[in-house]
Amino acid sequence: MTAPWTAAGRGTTAPPGRVRIPFPTVDEVSRHCLSDDEPESVHIEVHLPGRPDPVRLRDAFQRALLTHPRVLAREVPDRGHRRSFAWELTGRPDGDPVSFAGRGPDALARARARALTECPPLTLAPPMRLEVVQVEETGAVLLLTMHHTALDAGSGLRVLATTAEQYGGTAALQVPGRVRPGRSGSAPSGTGATGRTVRTRPVRVAPDSRPGPVRARAVGNGMVQVDLPVPRRAGRNGSLPPWTVNDQLLVAASLMVGRWNVSQGRSAGPVRLTMPVDDRPRGTEMPMGNGTRLVEVAMTSEDPLDTELLLGERPDPEAVARLLRTTARRTRALKSTQGAPMGAGASLLTAPLLPVGVRGVLTRGARRAAASWTSTALVTNIGRVPYALDFGDAGRATAVWFSAPARMPRGLSVAAASTAGRLHVTLRWSRALLGDAAGAELAGLFAESLSTTSLVPGGPYHPDTPHPDTTPAGTRFPQDNHKRPS
Repeated sequence: MTAPWTAAGRGTTAPPGRVRIPFPTVDEVSRHCLSDDEPESVHIEVHLPGRPDPVRLRDAFQRALLTHPRVLAREVPDRGHRRSFAWELTGRPDGDPVSFAGRGPDALARARARALTECPPLTLAPPMRLEVVQVEETGAVLLLTMHHTALDAGSGLRVLATTAEQYGGTAALQVPGRVRPGRSGSAPSGTGATGRTVRTRPVRVAPDSRPGPVRARAVGNGMVQVDLPVPRRAGRNGSLPPWTVNDQLLVAASLMVGRWNVSQGRSAGPVRLTMPVDDRPRGTEMPMGNGTRLVEVAMTSEDPLDTELLLGERPDPEAVARLLRTTARRTRALKSTQGAPMGAGASLLTAPLLPVGVRGVLTRGARRAAASWTSTALVTNIGRVPYALDFGDAGRATAVWFSAPARMPRGLSVAAASTAGRLHVTLRWSRALLGDAAGAELAGLFAESLSTTSLVPGGPYHPDTPHPDTTPAGTRFPQDNHKRPS
């Protein structure tokens, strides 16, 4: 959770009692804007080559929750004209959050569908659930679903890492913190301290070809997953590489949107991508909650003539290289700056000057008014998973997938994590924007666009471009994911 963090949120094993924590900005904005049509869920999948023992896993997860008592929180019931929402730390789960799904060819698809449609309630601690799904002959998938009003992917992954340590009986390993380069210049052109461009409205992802009334009645999210090689980067030139894998993901997402919109008969326009920045330590002392600040990256090349070169059938490598270098400069500056988690406007809207009911009306109104200025898409990247995720006799994780909410008006999120040299990317979209077939096509465009960022440093590069398909849950499960050793 974003500031302030209390001692109870920092991984202490002592039960916190009935401590109450006011909702910070991110949590309150999310709470005001909840919708049954588009659940605010985050899902994480850990694929294992073996199957954990049910009794030991349930006990390990329980001990992991006690290790991170900030996770054991529930919303304090409404009391009329209260001035703020608050979390109550319970010190123990209100129920058993672990369940074991039945086996079968569509068991994982059903579990994924539940993750996208059924949020854990905020009124019970913890606001998360863990489902264990058996796949193929001996493998298993741990599927953790969280309510994003309370927790983010980084917090969930930390809880799973602690669960693995408890299950396998291994001591918690030292996890290196993130290294942020020092700021070497002014803020990137067209952005403020939080990275929000102010010159032009960003382009929206074009809706698919379904009739408008059909899209308007569609509810929930769709999801597709692709398994890719980690893109090759340029070599270092001095102390820093010209760009990072995260920069390549941002460029690939902007090319995907541009090429999709052109294919739908829309003109190209400025793409802005929201990028979460997480500066928390990743060890057992990691503060739980929503711990990222959101910045917006303008995905525009400095040369206006590059737009045509980038959105052609084969993007020009030199134009891609220029966009990568520009993006790298912008993201370095944004990561090194400090600012409010969601900007000064959100902080003002959630200041406890009025009752929460009034603030909710104002927040929802501001959200509707700012809809046309909302960023084009969300791109969130965990990077290389920093934890061993060794579950002893069940083996080490062979793949880690996660997804972020994709509510309208943005309607699209791209989430990435890498394990064992593979990049696991999840596209999630609002069904009011795209259907499953369109989402799968968009995923193919993303894979092709990401491959173009690896052509730039020198020499041909031929990634095994996937061909995503949709299952009843709107997802793709690469059948060989759990066969690759970590």
